[in-house]
Amino acid sequence: MQEKEQKADCCAVIVAAGTSSRMGFSKQEVPVLGMPALEYCLGAFEKVPRVGAIVVVCPTGKQEFYEKWLLPKSHKPFLIIQGGETRQQSAQKGVEASPDYPLVAVHDGARILITPQEIERVISDAEKHGASALGVPVKDTIKMVDESGIVLETPQRNTLWAVQTPQVFRRKRYLELLKKADGDDTDDCQLFEKAGERVHLCRSSYTNFKLTTPEDLEFAEVILRKREENR
Repeated sequence: MQEKEQKADCCAVIVAAGTSSRMGFSKQEVPVLGMPALEYCLGAFEKVPRVGAIVVVCPTGKQEFYEKWLLPKSHKPFLIIQGGETRQQSAQKGVEASPDYPLVAVHDGARILITPQEIERVISDAEKHGASALGVPVKDTIKMVDESGIVLETPQRNTLWAVQTPQVFRRKRYLELLKKADGDDTDDCQLFEKAGERVHLCRSSYTNFKLTTPEDLEFAEVILRKREENR
């Protein structure tokens, strides 16, 4: 029996508006095994049938460049807009500009190793729970410290997860909570947490890390080569 084709019900918002200050150069545009980093990220979302459209939030002043670069590479409805001063503002602009699908997936453009399977899993999880994010249990012992570096507390490691993206939400509720936002959150889950709403974490892989320092590029290339070998 032929499988029923999955209907598109989610828009991806890829936030790629950062300044890459810790990297020292543009993370989105740097070649990784000969291809600009952001294209790996876009390629993963292009392969997910539930993703019906993609919005890329680019750095201020680079919209025309990104349009010439990326629009010819997409097979889905595609929009590029300029970001805001903070990550939250950039994510907000992306979601507000997104088509009216039931779900919206907000993703860091610097997480270029995301896979279609991980995207599909977290979308399904958000459909069930209303808000979901990829994440992994932390491996290290975590210390809470004061401003001078003195340890204040050691949380139980088995209760701690490192949160990744995509973070997927019901679009209508996300926009409602944005109107009540009172600060600059570091991720989108906090909008729901502050409203007392539950966010479910969906198990991801440790390879879905964010390009932050030059060393991360070397790790990314190793993983991508391994994936090519295993195809």
